[in-house]
Amino acid sequence: MADGHKLEIFRGLVKFKSNTQKIWGVLAFLTLITAVEVVLGIIKPVSLTDTYLLGMKLINWVFIILTLVKAYYIAWDFMHLRDERSSLRRAIVWTPVFLVIYLTIILLVEADYIYNVYKDGFVSWNF
Repeated sequence: MADGHKLEIFRGLVKFKSNTQKIWGVLAFLTLITAVEVVLGIIKPVSLTDTYLLGMKLINWVFIILTLVKAYYIAWDFMHLRDERSSLRRAIVWTPVFLVIYLTIILLVEADYIYNVYKDGFVSWNF
């Protein structure tokens, strides 16, 4: 681990004088992302709900990406991942990234299959 913790976020764009200020800065950033997610969930813009990307609505992709950004940043700052060696950071970060991509692909393939089974009339829609 490196000597001491870095008092900066966003790759040095924002610097703080103490750990307390840094915690409040990171909290403000995570709160902003959460507020964007809540506002998008309440408003549900038509441009995001009517547009499909890889079989899923664009708004769902926005939620997945924002959630991954929050998870990454929590690990990066609060779990002090930035202070570790690059090989450990890659092992911790890339493993869940590939797992999430894999599970998302499985989800999309299975959902498309079930949709086509119901659409073709083998089982009627009853819910």
